[in-house]
Amino acid sequence: MGHIIKTPAGTFRANWRDATGRQKAKTFPTRRQAASFLAETETAIARGGYVDPHAGRLPFGKYAERWRESRNDELTTRARDASILRTHVLPRWSDVPLHRIDHLAVQTWVTELSARRSPATVAECFRLLSAVLRSAVRDRLIGTNPCEGVKVPARRRKDTDGHVLSRADLVARLLPAVPDRYRALVALAGGTGLRWGECTGLRWESLDLTRKTVEVVRVAVEVAGTVTSKPYPKSRAGRRTVPVPDFAVELLTAHREVFPAGPRGEVFTNSSSGPLRRTLFRARVWRPSLVRAGLLGNVSRLGHFKWRAAWLDLDGVEWTAEFTTEREAVAHVAKMAPGGLRFHDLRHSYATELVSRGVPVNDVQGVMGHEKPSTTLNLYTHRSDGRDQRIREAFADDPLTPNDD
Repeated sequence: MGHIIKTPAGTFRANWRDATGRQKAKTFPTRRQAASFLAETETAIARGGYVDPHAGRLPFGKYAERWRESRNDELTTRARDASILRTHVLPRWSDVPLHRIDHLAVQTWVTELSARRSPATVAECFRLLSAVLRSAVRDRLIGTNPCEGVKVPARRRKDTDGHVLSRADLVARLLPAVPDRYRALVALAGGTGLRWGECTGLRWESLDLTRKTVEVVRVAVEVAGTVTSKPYPKSRAGRRTVPVPDFAVELLTAHREVFPAGPRGEVFTNSSSGPLRRTLFRARVWRPSLVRAGLLGNVSRLGHFKWRAAWLDLDGVEWTAEFTTEREAVAHVAKMAPGGLRFHDLRHSYATELVSRGVPVNDVQGVMGHEKPSTTLNLYTHRSDGRDQRIREAFADDPLTPNDD
């Protein structure tokens, strides 16, 4: 049983033993407050929900570091979470004691962060803050998670989200604009829906050009500029066999004859026979290819040694610049023009193409490597060409008024 002692200073000290038998004490200005606290504490101990009122003095930053080191996530997940914590979460909460973080403070932080960051970034920051504090609750450092009930801005789709590239534009416009060394890579991604890591981690032993299939069994993982091979895909459903279309088979066959395999039989390597890095590929290969294909900005010839680069900014205002070579003009548009098709949009386009052509959703789910068909429908399918006309035709034989005849 706990007891209350009046101190020489005139305050009242509540004394009790915690669940481990350690003597604890806390001082209050009145006996009533001390008695109320003592009753709540003894009830919590009896129910197994006791939290030491002094435990929450631990700074958030120190506990967050312990929490991060205890996780057994994938390398990419660990790197991403560490970056978000370091950049957005710790600058605000690192020195704040856990028990000093309340609901209103968290809501205010989320609102302020929303004014300068995208909803997706805010959601990730909030997710990590909540995860750390949820762990602190389980460790009995704080009684409740102050993140509960906090309103986070909704993620709204933008016009630039989920671009869809038709199969005709892929074959006739984009592929001819991609450098020879990487043309088969883009063809494989666009013709099979493989993710970036699944494409760059692919080895020739997993490709059967005779049967026209590719087996996804490993992926390449890039963390802090270092690329390693992971001997299993993103999920259990990610291990799959995908049919390869004829145009991709032709380019892969030509690729094998011209470009040697990597040290471990990798299909795609850089010019030094090393692993492909996503950021460098995007800047040096992907975006310039979009410009040459006419899918990002515009480059036109004005005369001898005179090229015009044009692009629109986020407000729709056109900007132009002149250069002496086409290469310089293309590089400038690739650097300055916002948005544009992403490499991952090839995957979106592939799934949309299959669904719009009537391929059953469960088959699309299988080749995409999704655990649930809802993922296929919600994330990777978009409006397809001819949709409006097909909907009109579905009701063509159902007049709203009876036939007078």
